[in-house]
Amino acid sequence: MAASLVFRLHDRGPELVREVLLERGWEEYDKGERGEEDWNLYWRGSPFCNSQYRNLLPWQRLNHHPKTVGITRKDCLARNLKRMKAAFGSALYDFSPTTFILPSEYTRFLAEYNRLRMARGTSAYWIVKPVDLSKGKGIFIFEDIKDLVYDCAVVIQRYISNPLLISSYKFDLRIYVCVKSFRPLTVYIHQEGLVRFATEKYHLSSLHNLYSHLTNTSINKFGPFYKTEKGQVGKGCKWTMSKFRHFLQSQDIKELLLWQRINNIVTLTLLTIAASVPSSPNCVELLGFDILIDAKFKPWLLEVNYSPALTLDCQADVSVKKKLVGDLIDLMNYTSTDGLRDRAYQKCGYKQPFKANHPSAPVLSKLNHQKKRKGNKDSETQTLPLLKAPCQPAKMNKRQFKQCDFVANYQRRLPSVDFAEIHEARCRIFNTSAVKTHTDQKRNLIPGPDSRTNESALNRQSLPPLASRLMDNESLYVSDVTNHDNSETEAERERSGETDVSSSILDTQERGQGVRRGSQRPARIAVERTRGNGQHVPPVRVGDFIRTFPFNVATLKASQHKLDITTVLQEIHRLTARLISGQSDKMKSRGEEEVMADMDADNDFDSLLWGPKDPPLISQCFKST
Repeated sequence: MAASLVFRLHDRGPELVREVLLERGWEEYDKGERGEEDWNLYWRGSPFCNSQYRNLLPWQRLNHHPKTVGITRKDCLARNLKRMKAAFGSALYDFSPTTFILPSEYTRFLAEYNRLRMARGTSAYWIVKPVDLSKGKGIFIFEDIKDLVYDCAVVIQRYISNPLLISSYKFDLRIYVCVKSFRPLTVYIHQEGLVRFATEKYHLSSLHNLYSHLTNTSINKFGPFYKTEKGQVGKGCKWTMSKFRHFLQSQDIKELLLWQRINNIVTLTLLTIAASVPSSPNCVELLGFDILIDAKFKPWLLEVNYSPALTLDCQADVSVKKKLVGDLIDLMNYTSTDGLRDRAYQKCGYKQPFKANHPSAPVLSKLNHQKKRKGNKDSETQTLPLLKAPCQPAKMNKRQFKQCDFVANYQRRLPSVDFAEIHEARCRIFNTSAVKTHTDQKRNLIPGPDSRTNESALNRQSLPPLASRLMDNESLYVSDVTNHDNSETEAERERSGETDVSSSILDTQERGQGVRRGSQRPARIAVERTRGNGQHVPPVRVGDFIRTFPFNVATLKASQHKLDITTVLQEIHRLTARLISGQSDKMKSRGEEEVMADMDADNDFDSLLWGPKDPPLISQCFKST
């Protein structure tokens, strides 16, 4: 039986994550009872250090990708959006208000401030935010520059003074985004989110009234009108996204277009850092995108939140966040292999697997080098003695003997094949990984043969079949970090009635009840498929997480190896243009016709239009009538 999955929380929180995982039969990490690496999931609100990414073991996952500060810190986000706007034009990147970073850009801000006063006759409104604070701390709004006073680095933005109001109350949307991978870029957006309201009616005559202009729950829950009825808003300061959809149905707008524009904001923002984030297949990132909709139903990006709050302040939080965390765990796709993290290693007295930099690895490398010099014919006759030689007590100290005894124990768990081939393939893998580790450490990649990075997955195509079996064997050595589920084939799924990739997800009732405590069998969830050309296709839906990127064949190809941003931007523009023109309009150009023909030919790949309660497939939505 597999060992129970173990989670580790930094500083004892968040409590919601603990609750969800315990309901699913996980165990909490206890430093006094377990080894340093004896855990499956490490969750923390602050960033991990580089060494923690480098030393990850195959069964371990972290809840943060490295180097995402480029969009989660306000000044870095402003710089990256300006860079993309300069490189690809302002038409696509028009979703962020005019922004300046002070004090370094004070002169530029002053020139824009004076230009607007001269052009409009009246000054515009501006909002000031400290670059590295959250929960509304230090934010203020002003009209006259004499009120601009700051004592730290801030960003100053053009204030969107015409927000969409509900019963005269300002609101914004908290969109939950999970980045499963940056290389290739794989993005999911949760169907449920939060609508956060100010608790006093919006009015430009009261710029200093934070309860009127800010929507942060951490501020408004202390407001004098928090618990009172506020027209359609009701009590409190939050709606669920489902309730907001009901509101939109009463408005004369193109709902699909609004959702797609929000989806575009998420994708375009992530593209600003996608090429610079190191490959980290053992990581996921949950981000909170704050979106404001103006009176013309145009969405604006306010900021991107690192480690969005998972506290439960009201019933809306309970209904949204608990399912959000459960779906996020499903998206990590833990398998039975992850529960076997310590069976063999602890049996032999080791907490870490055998790696290329292991003390006994140089012995194997030296023997492998000698074998190659003797030639293939001679090496075949020498392989079995060489495997036994390192473990001979007369030639090794006690520690090396015990380590090689572990190697022998591990080899006995491999499929029944020729030991000569095993030794040859293992040495080839270790030697290759040792070279890659030296190079990849400069980029903060996860090194070693245990972590299945995108590059190692590509290298497997050039290895002999036996090497692939060694790397893919469902053993202690390999964890399914790229969401491949080898436990059942397509034919088996068809026999069980699972014809869609989303059908293997636990239903809502099962997820709500969780896995019975002590159960050793992990939940079955949506699996990643492989197309005929070798491209990996992430599941279209996991719980309420909808895959929003890649969203068609072109974007799948553009993100597989080196990210082709130009192609991605073209596909985003094409999809949005079709939504604007109408679902049943005929295609206008030969290029669009070829793209749709490609989609029909590759009907094993499709995506959902995120946003609506029952999201339609893109291919169905755009079929001409």
